[in-house]
Amino acid sequence: MSSEKAKYYDSIPVGRLGLIPLQSCATLGEKVNRYLVSWRKDREHEEHQNMYLDGYDRDSFIIPSSVPRFGTGEAKGVIGDSIRGDDIFIMVDVCNYSLTYKLFGQINHMSPDDHYQDLKRIIAAIGGKARRINVIMPFLYESRQHKRSGRESLDCAIALQELINMGVDNILTFDAHDPRVQNAIPLDGFETVTCAYQFIKNILRYGEDIHIDSDHLMVVSPDEGGMTRSIYIANNLGVDMGMLYKRRDYSTIIDGRNPIVAHEFLGADVAGKDIIIADDMISSGDTIIDVARLLKEMGARNVYMCSTFGMFTNGLSKFDDAYRAGYFTALFTTNLIYQPAELLTKPYYHSCDLSKYIALIIDTLNHDSSISSLLEPSGRIQKVLRKYANHETI
Repeated sequence: MSSEKAKYYDSIPVGRLGLIPLQSCATLGEKVNRYLVSWRKDREHEEHQNMYLDGYDRDSFIIPSSVPRFGTGEAKGVIGDSIRGDDIFIMVDVCNYSLTYKLFGQINHMSPDDHYQDLKRIIAAIGGKARRINVIMPFLYESRQHKRSGRESLDCAIALQELINMGVDNILTFDAHDPRVQNAIPLDGFETVTCAYQFIKNILRYGEDIHIDSDHLMVVSPDEGGMTRSIYIANNLGVDMGMLYKRRDYSTIIDGRNPIVAHEFLGADVAGKDIIIADDMISSGDTIIDVARLLKEMGARNVYMCSTFGMFTNGLSKFDDAYRAGYFTALFTTNLIYQPAELLTKPYYHSCDLSKYIALIIDTLNHDSSISSLLEPSGRIQKVLRKYANHETI
């Protein structure tokens, strides 16, 4: 174990660690569990046999749970083991549309609303017996409905307050669409984790002869909402940043939004440069493909598209067409949400695995230690940049 990890696990844990990955997050939860089991079995702790560390290392930290449904679609949360006094971490993927259930004999795919209700059922099944409840929700439920434009509901704020009122102590998410939504619960634990380190590491691993300087590399934000993310990546790489803004037709509403008329670019010349497009989510993919096409038309060399959440709501055919047309070189998204098998077979796709990162966050929080260094990964980014400069394996 590294000296960095030794700084946090010397303290006594909050309680016995318990991991409850809902069915929507089963695959990611298993990976996280394997890291935790391996680390704790190898860890030499001076108080390993101390009563305060009972159950510190186990063959598995996953607590059996299920959400069985009745024929009407109603359900209940069930926990199959004691959780009294435990430090519980519940993992849920509200974007996993692959799961189904029967509703009056009809097959129904689970929506974000269904997954959120299942999360609340598991919290209700805990019944206040756990020492602490932490929710890891990689894609924040209703995070796209975070502010009002007219007479609208504020779904994300309501959901956060509801979880806190049910006894949740900490809510952890990744690249929240608008981090200011935490103002809905200003006195409670809310953290949004950036994936910048994982993107940079994987681009350097799979990229084609990348030169990290302003003459050869640029970071581009696909819209004004992603400026902060792109500035952070550009500053860590020491390169320039550009931005595209969307010209919309506000006189028309299509599918609940004003259609985009054109993308306009603001920034230095991109001709001959490798471009990193950084965004928080890919929904239909129209925006990021249009941005990549525009950059290639402006003379960009390689275009690397990065997004924390790859939803691909309209399928992958348009990405196949864009790749064949040469609009982009590679696509990077994380395994924080459901990845269809088809996506993993694409020649242009690379998955950024966040399971080790999540395990480290869980392990640190269970020891009641600060996760500030994990929320601010600039040190890790600089370390991987030095490796790349020295031609070491990343």
